[in-house]
Amino acid sequence: MISEQDLSEALELQKISGSPLGEILVSRGLISPLKLYEVLAEQGDLSYIGRNLEELYGLIDEELLKSFNVRELIHFRFFPIKRDGGHFLVAVVSQHDSSVEKLLGEKFGLVYVEKALITPYELDHLIHRFFGKSILHEATAGLLFRSPQESASRVFTPLQWLVGVASLVAFLWGLIFFTLPTLSVLLSIINLAYFANVLFKFVISLWGARIEKESITFEGDFKDLRENELPVYTILLPLHREPLSVIKQLVEGIRQLDYPPEKLDVLFLIEENDRETLENCKKSHPPYNVRFILVPEGAPKTKPRACNFGLFFARGELLTIYDAEDVPEPDQLKKAVAAFRNAPPEFVCLQAALNFYNRNQNLLTRLFTLEYSYWFDYLLPGLFVLRLPIPLGGTSNHFKTQALLELGGWDPFNVTEDADLGMRASYRGYRVGIINSTTFEEANSKLRNWIRQRSRWLKGYLQTFLVHNRRPLRVLRSSGFSGWLTLQLFIGGTPLGQAASVPLWLLFVFWLFTKRAFGFSFLPDFIMVIGLLNLLLGNFLGIYLSMLAVFRRGFYELLPFALLNLFYWFLAGVAAWKGIFQLFTRPFFWEKTVHGLGGKQ
Repeated sequence: MISEQDLSEALELQKISGSPLGEILVSRGLISPLKLYEVLAEQGDLSYIGRNLEELYGLIDEELLKSFNVRELIHFRFFPIKRDGGHFLVAVVSQHDSSVEKLLGEKFGLVYVEKALITPYELDHLIHRFFGKSILHEATAGLLFRSPQESASRVFTPLQWLVGVASLVAFLWGLIFFTLPTLSVLLSIINLAYFANVLFKFVISLWGARIEKESITFEGDFKDLRENELPVYTILLPLHREPLSVIKQLVEGIRQLDYPPEKLDVLFLIEENDRETLENCKKSHPPYNVRFILVPEGAPKTKPRACNFGLFFARGELLTIYDAEDVPEPDQLKKAVAAFRNAPPEFVCLQAALNFYNRNQNLLTRLFTLEYSYWFDYLLPGLFVLRLPIPLGGTSNHFKTQALLELGGWDPFNVTEDADLGMRASYRGYRVGIINSTTFEEANSKLRNWIRQRSRWLKGYLQTFLVHNRRPLRVLRSSGFSGWLTLQLFIGGTPLGQAASVPLWLLFVFWLFTKRAFGFSFLPDFIMVIGLLNLLLGNFLGIYLSMLAVFRRGFYELLPFALLNLFYWFLAGVAAWKGIFQLFTRPFFWEKTVHGLGGKQ
């Protein structure tokens, strides 16, 4: 079935990585899993029972399945078929693994275990068929039932509704009977909050700018890693309505990763009714270390729900998540492994930087790149250095899988599940680190698509702000006043500040053209000063920091475009108002970001 040369090369790779020879042959496409398992069954004098799954269904004792939870089956890579007294027939992926006998002995006492072989893909199929409903229920409602206060399934608590309605009634009453004092208080609060938000982000950015990225990571020399010591690494790839060109680029990116293919556990998470994406995935001919996991239909139909479902099938000690159009630097996984080994145990997640490969496509992608460079190269490192909670980026966050399970996975009702998870980890006493690696994505090049994406992000930040303010004392105890302040000014301040900028700019423009007829004499002098600082200093700092962002990556051609950030911020303000509106009308609606709009790696 294979040539002598293929065998010699595989044996050399086995010496380096320590992986089973069959997995090496399969992962490199030298033999199909079906052929491998047929040979293994013949050599081991075992039966291979994956040929006819319909026939196998009739043999399975569903009462016996109630004695096991799905994580045991995935961890030990087996599936119980039937039991006759102390005699068990089980389907296994590896006939040499004695952990199955040990588990059955612990559950049932002295037993005799008869093994039959199935491929990992058939094991997934059996688990999906017989445990799919329970997995879906856990993926959707697990966090809600275990920790309802941390779930965004309820947008506002009764207390939050009471405070909000009371504030609105008080404002309307004041506006009718005490118009000018009420407007004075409102504009004072907006200007003070806006100023605090600008100042807070500026201080964080200063710390991020002072520290070189290499000095705030734990990775050490990742090139010294031995391949036989590398853990299995799971990659979750949620896909929805993805064109063939994007899937092909994704598959090529997987092939380019500098990691033993047999130690990569790649899961394509595809919605069950998304037949087009499934067909495109098949047409792309991915390597055998890719498994297709079909996510059953259900609500909310969000990326975090799909990721939670895929998490059940993860085999890796470490796990990361990428989007369909992502192109990570090839050595990113090895850097994460080295960083985890050098980091203190409280670090459960490491965030890589995100940037764009189509930054010069048009004006919008240039401004988007300036923002991302500032966010991931200055803001997040600043949060890390100051030991503040870090809201995770959408992809390229690398987890210890067991810690992720303990955290409850992602909140399927939060449309920025990544930011929420980063804050939740911090408030439970864990830390998020930064690694010096970049994943390149496709920047949104179409305005409508950008608004859709940005409004979802800002809506999710508001969800996260509301969720973690349900128990402010817990936040204060776990991360101190600075952590609580991060929640208010960074998580809440980002969408609310961008929303506030729209009426402030409109008010300024209105005054500019009607200043003889309209004045702000009813405002206290110090508020006028703060408003002027927001207008002049706030915008200057924003432009300055956008300019600063180009130097760390050498994107000097983007420098002049930082002067156009006023236009970009106004768009962000429009998206913020859309997100606020949807928070009340469609809180769990996931606005799909369309990929493949002209930006190619």
